Formats: sequence, C-alpha cells, structure tokens
Amino acid sequence: MSDLFGVAGKIACVTGASSGIGRALASALSGAGARVVGLARREEALRAWQSEASGETAIVSCDLSDPADMAGVAQRASAPFGAPDILINAAGINTRQLADEVTLEGWQKTLDLNLSVPFFLAKALVPAMRDKGWGRIINFASLQTERAFPGGVAYGASKGGVGQMTRAMAEAWSRSGITANALAPGFFPTELTGPVFDNPELAARNAAQTCIGRNGTMADLVGPTLFLSSDASAYVTGQILFVDGGFTAK
Repeated sequence: MSDLFGVAGKIACVTGASSGIGRALASALSGAGARVVGLARREEALRAWQSEASGETAIVSCDLSDPADMAGVAQRASAPFGAPDILINAAGINTRQLADEVTLEGWQKTLDLNLSVPFFLAKALVPAMRDKGWGRIINFASLQTERAFPGGVAYGASKGGVGQMTRAMAEAWSRSGITANALAPGFFPTELTGPVFDNPELAARNAAQTCIGRNGTMADLVGPTLFLSSDASAYVTGQILFVDGGFTAK
C-alpha cells in the first residue's frame, strides 16, 4: 500500500509554495519523499518554507501572473531535479469585488492567475510527462466552482473555468498516462481567506454549514493530495474532489 500511495523519488512542482495551501502541500510532498520545487513571487517567503521543509527541495522565485512566460517558468522549474512528474497549481487570487465594482484590471488579473497560468504551465510541462508515460496535474477548484458567493464574480468565473479546464486536460492528455484532477477546498485558514477567518461569526457560520461541523485544517488536504499524486489514482482523471467537510452536501 505504501508503494501504491507513495511519491518517493517523484519530482513535484508546486505553485504558490510561499504560503497557505501551496506551502502546506509542498511540505507534505517533500516529507513523503518527493523532490519538490516551490514556485512563488516572494523569494524570502520561499526560503522560509525551504528552511522548514524536509527532504530535497528547491525554490524558484518568479512572477506567476503572466501566462505568456510559462514556458520559461517551466524551464526554471525543471532545472533543479529534472522535469516534474507532478504539477500542483495552488497559486491563486481573490479580489472580492462586488459585481457592480468589478474592474477590467481585477477581472483580467484573476483569470490570468487562477485559470490561464495553470493551463499554460501544464501545457509546458506535459511533453516531458508524456515522454515518461506518467504525470499528475492537480488544479485548484473551489466551492465557487459550483456555488455563487457575494463578491465572487471574477473569482467564481475563474474557478468555474478550472473545473471545465480540468476535464478538458484529462480528455487531452490522459491517454499518455497523465491524469488531471482538481481539489476544491472548503474554508481553510490562509492568506486568501483571511477576511473570512477575521470574522469569528462568519467562520463559525461556515463551520456549521458543513456536515462535519468544523472548518478545514491543512492536514485535511494532505491525504487527497497524496492520492491524486500517486499511482493510487491511476484510473481517476477529469474529476473535482470537494474537500469541504460536506459543505456542498447540505
């Protein structure tokens, strides 16, 4: 079973590794024996992650907001250990602009980072995965892939797109041994969800909405990530796994 769910010796590329979910999953993969390349804009925060992580790690400080630069980012991500076997697209942004306040700049920035960058980075890394006959792509969907939240027009549009993009990636690449799936977290305490957890009443209301009765912790995402990163999920592709404590079931 350890071989089935194992990632030892695999090379993983994790975007958004400087904080939040990306950082937690980069640490989890490294702790499980993968060689992990953490990508993010803030070099100091990346170095802080690297100093705390176990195993073999490398960092690449880069601007992940420009889809046109993803071929170059893929080359830099492949330099430390070789071409990645696993890509986790955890970087993201939520401008939280109400519909009547959405700006073109905010809209475009949200779609670029949340939707365009994951696709074009994956596209740049897929040829090497195809040559190996093995690859794992994990995108990040959201509760807003299925639900509408206040102030979530741009974010929801991008995350709805992630759901369909993931299915299309699976259709395009899975015959080459490359699976593409998405995790859709519920409410987890991160920089992105700071406004939610800064409001104890709102955080408690979200917890009560789940079937389990609490909000998520980073540990709740480790198992699903290892599953989707390993041979255990070889016949799972094009799927969105909601890790939300049953929030969307009620």
